[in-house]
Amino acid sequence: MSIYDIEVQTISGETQSLSDYKGKTLLIVNTASACGLTPHYKGLQSLYEQYQEKGLVVLGFPCNQFAGQEPGTNEEIQSFCELNYQVTFPLFAKVDVKGENAHPLYTYLLTHTPEDSRTGDIEWNFVKFLVNANGDIVKQYSARTEPADIASDIEAVLA
Repeated sequence: MSIYDIEVQTISGETQSLSDYKGKTLLIVNTASACGLTPHYKGLQSLYEQYQEKGLVVLGFPCNQFAGQEPGTNEEIQSFCELNYQVTFPLFAKVDVKGENAHPLYTYLLTHTPEDSRTGDIEWNFVKFLVNANGDIVKQYSARTEPADIASDIEAVLA
């Protein structure tokens, strides 16, 4: 099994295979609209704009598992992100990222991240995973890692 075998729901409710992103570098992030880290949306959008033409795609997965900080509907989340952070990177339907109902994507990410950068957990909103163009998980970043601090790793993976 690879990351490309996993299906997800777009924020508008359509089923999409991650195989659509084969050959792209991915930054996969669990997001929330009412969190102290919500301004990370701005940095994520900036990375997307800066590296999109070189092959980076940021994938946002809203999650309400941390202190109820993503209570909105998918439509409300999309509107919030567009209005407040001008998000143009793909957003997906709300998911669980941990526990018995964790989405298969997050189960895969947690079990396939290299040990030297694996925390074994999604500790909060805005945990980030960098995936290379071959679908290999390169690194997991903590929730508090600012998007700009990932730029050098993105550049190395895109090189």
